[in-house]
Amino acid sequence: MNLEVESVTIEIQSQRIIENVSLRISTGQIVGLVGPNGSGKSTLLRTVYRLLKPKSGYVRLGGDDVWKLSARESALRSGVVVQETPSEFQFTVREVVQMGRIPHKSVLSFDDTHDSELVSESLRRVEMAGFEERLFSTLSGGEKQRVLIARVLAQQPQLLILDEPTNHLDIHHQLEILELVRSLGITTLITLHDLNLASMYCHYLYIMQGGQLVAEGSPETTLSRALIQQVFRVDVVHMRHPVRECLQLIFMPLPVDL
Repeated sequence: MNLEVESVTIEIQSQRIIENVSLRISTGQIVGLVGPNGSGKSTLLRTVYRLLKPKSGYVRLGGDDVWKLSARESALRSGVVVQETPSEFQFTVREVVQMGRIPHKSVLSFDDTHDSELVSESLRRVEMAGFEERLFSTLSGGEKQRVLIARVLAQQPQLLILDEPTNHLDIHHQLEILELVRSLGITTLITLHDLNLASMYCHYLYIMQGGQLVAEGSPETTLSRALIQQVFRVDVVHMRHPVRECLQLIFMPLPVDL
């Protein structure tokens, strides 16, 4: 399913946070949204998943304005994992993942064998199969993140919206989750702080600074030394990944003029 964000401007308490941002994602693409802290990445995502209505512009999913979809139709089309992990869930891990099936059910229907199998498979895919009866609130930050990703997998959306999905995860689970996302073949909009992971897993990047887009294109064309110095205020050496052959970056402090 394709996603189209056109000329979106967002204001919060009369302060302009996002200024005239447009982006497009073709069906099956993994598109990264990168930029320093405070650049507006998460705010833009909140508009895509209908939490924050823009002052102007529009968001279309599969050709339809997301703000004209019902909550159920929106949930059938898009699944979201945000940075702010809810910690007060008094539900078991399995119950949290089962919530992903709610958009597919009528008001009075109950989970069937198909739902149960999807939940179990989703937990297995994020390596949380042995945690079904644990209370969600007792998990570590990384474990909670994996359970929330399992919930989205059980939801079976056509668009994934992932806001720092590798947050709190060790390097093994960072790579496992991103390999899983890539294997799904689902249209994905993802924010990442790690530019090397963005280069390895994203087909296309949009780079934000101060609430505006400053560059877009493939990782190869966007992650130039000049742009990284300008946006991220660090120096960089470009290398080639010895196995994947994608662009990899080694960061250093900017030289100080004496």
